[in-house]
Amino acid sequence: MRALSDETRLKIFDMLGNGELCACKILEAFNITQSTLSYHMKILCESGLVNGRRDGIWMRYSINESKLEVIAGFLIRLQKSYVTKSKKNNY
Repeated sequence: MRALSDETRLKIFDMLGNGELCACKILEAFNITQSTLSYHMKILCESGLVNGRRDGIWMRYSINESKLEVIAGFLIRLQKSYVTKSKKNNY
């Protein structure tokens, strides 16, 4: 989850929720340099949250859906556990 602890990476991940994007499109949405974008994308890709593929001179990025399902399942279990503990503490 460290990969999503940065606001820029979280916004990039959110953008990718709409489908695959060229690095050039991601770069247009932020006031950052190409090297800064590469740094953020490296972290997202190494975490397994994002897939990258070369398309000519650009990279195209998309969310790794299988990893997303694992994270979503974890968050749902965490929420259920939190709700259960909250109910026990209130009674």
